[in-house]
Amino acid sequence: MRNINYLVVHCTATNQNTTINSIKNYWRSVLKWRNPGYHVIVKADGTPVEILPIERISNGVKGFNAESLHISYIGGVDAAGRPHDTRTTAQKATLNKYLTHWRKMFPKATIQGHRDFPGVTKACPSFNAKLEYKAL
Repeated sequence: MRNINYLVVHCTATNQNTTINSIKNYWRSVLKWRNPGYHVIVKADGTPVEILPIERISNGVKGFNAESLHISYIGGVDAAGRPHDTRTTAQKATLNKYLTHWRKMFPKATIQGHRDFPGVTKACPSFNAKLEYKAL
């Protein structure tokens, strides 16, 4: 098992109706990534879709991927495309479930948002993950 130091929360920065296939296609076709950006994506109804086994490295945060697990909710922007916390109650519950489980597996890992890493200028995940998951 990899040494995991970070449990990273993301948003897809799309509307909540965006399909996982379109997200995967963006990674492959536009960004030219071989591996996905997240290990798990959470749909608006709270359904988790495991994209990549946690034993493999994803492309979530440049420079930190070898030591991180990544989970994202579909959403994170308002109708005008501006950063906004659009998590549904179901998405919040699923994020909490995964982060709690991962925290038990990696008790020393820090839970934080993508935006909390050095050099990141985006608002992802559009809420303060460090504060929200501080008690986990």
